[in-house]
Amino acid sequence: MGLMSTPAAVAPAERFQTYAEFWPFYLQEHRLPATRRWHYVGTTGVFAILITAIATMHPLYLIAAPFSGYGCAWYSHFFVEKNRPATFKYPLWSLGSDFRMFFLALFGKLAAHLDAAGVK
Repeated sequence: MGLMSTPAAVAPAERFQTYAEFWPFYLQEHRLPATRRWHYVGTTGVFAILITAIATMHPLYLIAAPFSGYGCAWYSHFFVEKNRPATFKYPLWSLGSDFRMFFLALFGKLAAHLDAAGVK
C-alpha cells in the first residue's frame, strides 16, 4: 500500500470506516520511538515463538505468542506512550498494522509513513 494523504490529526473517538483512515491514526498512537521499539520486540518474539513451534512440532508454544506480542505492545501503550491500545477498538486492523509497521521499519520505509501521518 502506498502513502495516504489523510489529515494528520484524527479524532480518536471517531469510528474509522476504512483501513486507509485507520493507518495514520495507528501511527499517531505510536508517536514515540520507544513505543515502536517495544512493538518490534514483541513482534520479533512472536516470530521466534512461531519458528520454535514449527521446529519442535510442539503447537503448545503458540500459547506464548499473544503474550509476547500484546504484552510488549500494551506495556508500551500504558507506560511509555500513555494511551489506550487501538487493539481494543480495532483488533484486526491493529494486528495487521503491528506487522506492517514492523516490516516497514525493518526495510527502512517507515519514516515516510510517519511523516505522512504527521508524526515527527
